[in-house]
Amino acid sequence: MVDLTALLADLAAESEQLDALVAPLPPAGWNRPTPAPGWTIAYQIAHLAWTDHVAQLAATDAEAFYASVTATPDPSRLVDDGAESFLAPPAALLARWRAGRSALAAALAAAPAGEKLPWYGTGMSPASMVTARLMETWAHGEDVADALGVRRTPTGRLRHVAHLGFRTLGHSFAAHGRAVPTEPVRVEVAGPDGDTWTFGPAGAADRVTGPALDFCLLVTQRRHRADLALIATGPVADEWLDVAQAFAGPPGGGREPAAARSEAAT
Repeated sequence: MVDLTALLADLAAESEQLDALVAPLPPAGWNRPTPAPGWTIAYQIAHLAWTDHVAQLAATDAEAFYASVTATPDPSRLVDDGAESFLAPPAALLARWRAGRSALAAALAAAPAGEKLPWYGTGMSPASMVTARLMETWAHGEDVADALGVRRTPTGRLRHVAHLGFRTLGHSFAAHGRAVPTEPVRVEVAGPDGDTWTFGPAGAADRVTGPALDFCLLVTQRRHRADLALIATGPVADEWLDVAQAFAGPPGGGREPAAARSEAAT
Protein backbone atom coordinates (compact mmCIF):
# COMPACT_ATOMS: atom_id res chain seq x y z
CA MET A 1 0.00 0.00 0.00
CA VAL A 2 1.19 3.50 -0.84
CA ASP A 3 1.54 5.75 2.21
CA LEU A 4 -0.47 8.77 1.05
CA THR A 5 0.39 10.74 4.18
CA ALA A 6 4.10 10.34 3.53
CA LEU A 7 3.61 11.26 -0.15
CA LEU A 8 1.75 14.43 0.83
CA ALA A 9 4.53 15.31 3.27
CA ASP A 10 7.09 14.98 0.48
CA LEU A 11 4.96 17.17 -1.81
CA ALA A 12 4.72 19.79 0.94
CA ALA A 13 8.49 19.70 1.47
CA GLU A 14 9.14 20.07 -2.27
CA SER A 15 6.74 23.02 -2.44
CA GLU A 16 8.32 24.66 0.59
CA GLN A 17 11.78 24.37 -0.95
CA LEU A 18 10.59 26.24 -4.04
CA ASP A 19 8.64 28.70 -1.88
CA ALA A 20 11.88 29.56 -0.06
CA LEU A 21 13.48 30.47 -3.40
CA VAL A 22 10.77 32.83 -4.61
CA ALA A 23 9.39 34.37 -1.40
CA PRO A 24 12.40 36.71 -0.79
CA LEU A 25 12.48 37.98 -4.39
CA PRO A 26 11.75 41.65 -5.02
CA PRO A 27 8.85 42.28 -7.44
CA ALA A 28 11.24 42.73 -10.36
CA GLY A 29 12.80 39.35 -9.63
CA TRP A 30 9.54 37.61 -10.47
CA ASN A 31 9.91 38.89 -14.03
CA ARG A 32 13.22 37.11 -14.53
CA PRO A 33 13.06 34.73 -17.54
CA THR A 34 13.48 30.99 -16.96
CA PRO A 35 14.81 28.37 -19.39
CA ALA A 36 11.23 27.69 -20.57
CA PRO A 37 10.76 30.08 -23.51
CA GLY A 38 8.43 32.95 -22.60
CA TRP A 39 7.99 31.80 -19.00
CA THR A 40 9.12 34.11 -16.22
CA ILE A 41 9.44 33.02 -12.59
CA ALA A 42 5.96 34.44 -12.00
CA TYR A 43 4.63 32.39 -14.90
CA GLN A 44 6.16 29.23 -13.43
CA ILE A 45 4.47 29.79 -10.06
CA ALA A 46 1.18 30.74 -11.74
CA HIS A 47 1.33 27.49 -13.68
CA LEU A 48 1.77 25.49 -10.49
CA ALA A 49 -1.04 27.41 -8.79
CA TRP A 50 -3.39 26.80 -11.73
CA THR A 51 -2.52 23.10 -11.96
CA ASP A 52 -3.05 22.67 -8.21
CA HIS A 53 -6.44 24.32 -8.66
CA VAL A 54 -7.60 22.02 -11.45
CA ALA A 55 -6.23 19.02 -9.53
CA GLN A 56 -8.33 20.07 -6.56
CA LEU A 57 -11.36 20.26 -8.85
CA ALA A 58 -10.58 16.74 -10.07
CA ALA A 59 -10.48 15.53 -6.46
CA THR A 60 -13.63 17.32 -5.29
CA ASP A 61 -15.87 18.16 -8.26
CA ALA A 62 -15.43 16.09 -11.43
CA GLU A 63 -18.10 18.04 -13.30
CA ALA A 64 -16.34 21.33 -12.59
CA PHE A 65 -13.05 19.80 -13.73
CA TYR A 66 -14.54 18.63 -17.04
CA ALA A 67 -16.19 22.03 -17.48
CA SER A 68 -12.81 23.72 -17.08
CA VAL A 69 -11.41 21.50 -19.84
CA THR A 70 -14.24 22.06 -22.32
CA ALA A 71 -14.33 25.80 -21.61
CA THR A 72 -10.93 26.24 -23.26
CA PRO A 73 -11.49 27.64 -26.78
CA ASP A 74 -8.06 26.48 -27.99
CA PRO A 75 -6.91 23.17 -26.44
CA SER A 76 -3.34 23.82 -27.55
CA ARG A 77 -3.36 26.88 -25.29
CA LEU A 78 -4.76 25.08 -22.24
CA VAL A 79 -1.58 25.19 -20.16
CA ASP A 80 -0.55 28.71 -21.16
CA ASP A 81 -4.04 30.14 -20.72
CA GLY A 82 -4.33 28.44 -17.35
CA ALA A 83 -1.09 29.96 -16.11
CA GLU A 84 -1.99 33.39 -17.45
CA SER A 85 -5.35 33.27 -15.69
CA PHE A 86 -3.55 32.87 -12.36
CA LEU A 87 -0.96 35.60 -12.86
CA ALA A 88 -1.12 38.34 -10.23
CA PRO A 89 1.25 40.73 -8.42
CA PRO A 90 3.92 38.69 -6.61
CA ALA A 91 2.46 38.90 -3.10
CA ALA A 92 -1.00 37.92 -4.30
CA LEU A 93 0.35 35.16 -6.53
CA LEU A 94 2.43 33.70 -3.71
CA ALA A 95 -0.58 33.74 -1.38
CA ARG A 96 -2.75 32.13 -4.06
CA TRP A 97 -0.22 29.35 -4.65
CA ARG A 98 0.14 28.67 -0.92
CA ALA A 99 -3.60 28.54 -0.34
CA GLY A 100 -4.19 26.39 -3.40
CA ARG A 101 -1.58 23.77 -2.60
CA SER A 102 -2.90 23.54 0.98
CA ALA A 103 -6.45 23.05 -0.30
CA LEU A 104 -5.27 20.42 -2.78
CA ALA A 105 -3.45 18.48 -0.07
CA ALA A 106 -6.58 18.42 2.07
CA ALA A 107 -8.70 17.30 -0.88
CA LEU A 108 -6.33 14.48 -1.82
CA ALA A 109 -6.01 13.34 1.78
CA ALA A 110 -9.79 13.00 1.94
CA ALA A 111 -10.20 11.24 -1.43
CA PRO A 112 -11.06 7.51 -1.23
CA ALA A 113 -7.94 5.43 -1.84
CA GLY A 114 -9.41 3.36 -4.65
CA GLU A 115 -11.06 6.25 -6.47
CA LYS A 116 -9.85 7.30 -9.92
CA LEU A 117 -9.73 11.06 -10.25
CA PRO A 118 -10.33 12.53 -13.71
CA TRP A 119 -7.31 14.03 -15.43
CA TYR A 120 -6.07 14.93 -18.88
CA GLY A 121 -6.17 11.75 -20.92
CA THR A 122 -6.46 9.28 -18.04
CA GLY A 123 -7.80 8.75 -14.53
CA MET A 124 -5.41 8.95 -11.60
CA SER A 125 -5.47 7.57 -8.08
CA PRO A 126 -4.94 10.09 -5.26
CA ALA A 127 -1.41 8.74 -4.77
CA SER A 128 -0.62 9.10 -8.47
CA MET A 129 -1.96 12.63 -8.42
CA VAL A 130 0.30 13.54 -5.50
CA THR A 131 3.30 12.01 -7.29
CA ALA A 132 2.50 13.96 -10.45
CA ARG A 133 2.21 17.19 -8.49
CA LEU A 134 5.53 16.51 -6.79
CA MET A 135 7.16 15.86 -10.17
CA GLU A 136 5.81 19.10 -11.60
CA THR A 137 6.77 21.11 -8.53
CA TRP A 138 10.31 19.77 -8.67
CA ALA A 139 10.64 20.29 -12.43
CA HIS A 140 9.33 23.85 -12.44
CA GLY A 141 11.39 24.50 -9.35
CA GLU A 142 14.41 23.48 -11.39
CA ASP A 143 13.52 26.13 -13.96
CA VAL A 144 13.27 28.75 -11.22
CA ALA A 145 16.57 27.64 -9.70
CA ASP A 146 18.25 27.85 -13.11
CA ALA A 147 16.88 31.37 -13.59
CA LEU A 148 18.31 32.39 -10.21
CA GLY A 149 21.64 30.63 -10.74
CA VAL A 150 20.97 28.36 -7.76
CA ARG A 151 22.13 24.73 -7.55
CA ARG A 152 19.67 22.78 -5.41
CA THR A 153 20.80 19.80 -3.35
CA PRO A 154 19.04 16.62 -4.56
CA THR A 155 16.95 14.78 -1.98
CA GLY A 156 15.40 11.36 -1.63
CA ARG A 157 12.14 12.87 -2.91
CA LEU A 158 13.58 12.42 -6.38
CA ARG A 159 12.73 8.73 -6.11
CA HIS A 160 9.08 9.65 -6.79
CA VAL A 161 10.11 11.52 -9.94
CA ALA A 162 12.34 8.67 -11.09
CA HIS A 163 9.60 6.11 -10.54
CA LEU A 164 7.10 8.20 -12.49
CA GLY A 165 9.65 8.63 -15.25
CA PHE A 166 10.03 4.87 -15.50
CA ARG A 167 6.28 4.23 -15.42
CA THR A 168 5.68 6.67 -18.30
CA LEU A 169 8.00 4.88 -20.74
CA GLY A 170 5.08 3.71 -22.89
CA HIS A 171 3.42 7.12 -22.83
CA SER A 172 6.70 8.74 -23.92
CA PHE A 173 6.81 6.67 -27.10
CA ALA A 174 3.09 7.07 -27.81
CA ALA A 175 3.17 10.84 -27.28
CA HIS A 176 5.84 11.08 -29.98
CA GLY A 177 3.85 8.93 -32.39
CA ARG A 178 6.13 5.91 -32.01
CA ALA A 179 5.19 2.31 -31.40
CA VAL A 180 5.20 1.42 -27.72
CA PRO A 181 8.00 -1.13 -27.20
CA THR A 182 7.20 -4.57 -25.88
CA GLU A 183 10.74 -5.18 -24.62
CA PRO A 184 11.25 -4.35 -20.92
CA VAL A 185 13.80 -1.80 -19.76
CA ARG A 186 15.76 -1.93 -16.53
CA VAL A 187 16.63 1.37 -14.83
CA GLU A 188 19.42 1.46 -12.24
CA VAL A 189 20.24 4.93 -10.93
CA ALA A 190 22.32 6.19 -8.03
CA GLY A 191 20.29 8.13 -5.47
CA PRO A 192 21.64 11.25 -3.77
CA ASP A 193 22.38 9.31 -0.58
CA GLY A 194 24.48 6.71 -2.37
CA ASP A 195 21.82 4.00 -2.60
CA THR A 196 20.72 2.45 -5.91
CA TRP A 197 17.16 2.81 -7.16
CA THR A 198 16.01 0.08 -9.52
CA PHE A 199 12.94 -0.20 -11.72
CA GLY A 200 12.07 -2.94 -14.19
CA PRO A 201 13.11 -6.58 -14.45
CA ALA A 202 16.70 -7.38 -13.49
CA GLY A 203 17.21 -9.56 -16.57
CA ALA A 204 16.15 -6.96 -19.15
CA ALA A 205 18.63 -6.56 -22.00
CA ASP A 206 17.80 -2.88 -22.40
CA ARG A 207 19.09 -0.77 -19.52
CA VAL A 208 19.52 2.82 -18.39
CA THR A 209 22.12 3.62 -15.73
CA GLY A 210 23.56 6.76 -14.18
CA PRO A 211 22.79 9.35 -11.49
CA ALA A 212 19.18 9.58 -10.34
CA LEU A 213 19.30 13.36 -10.64
CA ASP A 214 20.28 13.09 -14.29
CA PHE A 215 17.48 10.59 -14.97
CA CYS A 216 14.96 12.95 -13.37
CA LEU A 217 16.27 15.90 -15.35
CA LEU A 218 15.87 13.83 -18.51
CA VAL A 219 12.33 12.54 -17.94
CA THR A 220 11.12 16.03 -17.00
CA GLN A 221 12.91 17.40 -20.08
CA ARG A 222 14.97 19.87 -18.05
CA ARG A 223 18.25 18.80 -19.69
CA HIS A 224 19.23 17.26 -23.00
CA ARG A 225 20.62 13.75 -22.81
CA ALA A 226 23.92 15.01 -24.25
CA ASP A 227 24.48 16.96 -21.04
CA LEU A 228 23.75 14.06 -18.69
CA ALA A 229 25.77 11.10 -17.42
CA LEU A 230 23.20 8.51 -18.45
CA ILE A 231 24.16 5.33 -20.28
CA ALA A 232 21.62 3.54 -22.48
CA THR A 233 22.25 -0.09 -23.38
CA GLY A 234 20.07 -1.56 -26.11
CA PRO A 235 17.98 0.06 -28.88
CA VAL A 236 14.81 0.56 -26.83
CA ALA A 237 16.66 2.24 -23.97
CA ASP A 238 18.58 4.42 -26.41
CA GLU A 239 15.44 5.57 -28.21
CA TRP A 240 13.68 6.17 -24.91
CA LEU A 241 16.28 8.73 -23.86
CA ASP A 242 15.32 10.77 -26.92
CA VAL A 243 11.59 10.88 -26.14
CA ALA A 244 11.26 10.41 -22.37
CA GLN A 245 8.67 12.58 -20.63
CA ALA A 246 7.12 12.00 -17.23
CA PHE A 247 4.31 14.50 -17.81
CA ALA A 248 0.97 14.03 -19.53
CA GLY A 249 -0.06 15.62 -22.81
CA PRO A 250 1.61 16.11 -26.19
CA PRO A 251 5.36 15.75 -26.68
CA GLY A 252 7.39 18.42 -24.97
CA GLY A 253 9.95 20.46 -26.84
CA GLY A 254 12.76 19.49 -24.49
CA ARG A 255 15.97 21.49 -24.13
CA GLU A 256 18.83 22.01 -26.53
CA PRO A 257 22.27 20.65 -25.62
CA ALA A 258 24.47 23.11 -23.74
CA ALA A 259 26.90 23.22 -26.67
CA ALA A 260 24.14 24.37 -29.02
CA ARG A 261 23.07 27.08 -26.57
CA SER A 262 26.65 28.30 -26.28
CA GLU A 263 27.02 28.52 -30.05
CA ALA A 264 23.76 30.46 -30.34
CA ALA A 265 24.93 32.93 -27.70
CA THR A 266 28.18 33.73 -29.55
